Amino acid sequence: MITIIDYKAGNLTSVGLAFESIGQEVKITDKPEEILRAEKIVFPGVGAAMAAMDNLKELQLIEPIRKVIADGVPFLGICIGMQVLFESSEEDGGTECLGILPGKVKKFRPSDKMCKIPQIGWNTVKVKKPHPIFEGIEDESEFYFVHSFYPSCSDANNILGQTDYADAVFASAAGKNNLASVQFHPERSGRIGLRLLENFCNWNGN
Repeated sequence: MITIIDYKAGNLTSVGLAFESIGQEVKITDKPEEILRAEKIVFPGVGAAMAAMDNLKELQLIEPIRKVIADGVPFLGICIGMQVLFESSEEDGGTECLGILPGKVKKFRPSDKMCKIPQIGWNTVKVKKPHPIFEGIEDESEFYFVHSFYPSCSDANNILGQTDYADAVFASAAGKNNLASVQFHPERSGRIGLRLLENFCNWNGN
């Protein structure tokens, strides 16, 4: 069973359908007690960091998220679900985030005014550290991105994959222990994205 955290950030249905397409049973929930009982957790979303954090607080999901990660439950963050795992974000004038991964989320500031922000479309992920979520996925494969802000890891050991865009080389995949996260959208990345989700389903968190 894949438990998907519903914190009113959108994009939940497409993530759920992607898991169902690879034969997984899915539960979408905003209930803290169900998250605490989950076997595998996905934290997806689109939108802004401050709104996401406000919703997490209102739904009383912050401590359950921290607890399941500390307890070793396999956990996957996607897009905004990755960004709010860091200490802070420059979005909305500065937003305090969950602080589970050291680092901050920064705004793209390209020197070339013709460079389009947000980044929308396919881009390459260079695998920096072997990880079960990339099992069977060729290095420098392309995934689908939609974002104006990017994660900057303080600890290079947490960088699983890197991507280059708008004068920034950023962590497009990051994690530690039982936590993995990706800035791109695997549910919108075709066959390779489904392979990554399948890898997560087969991962025991080690």
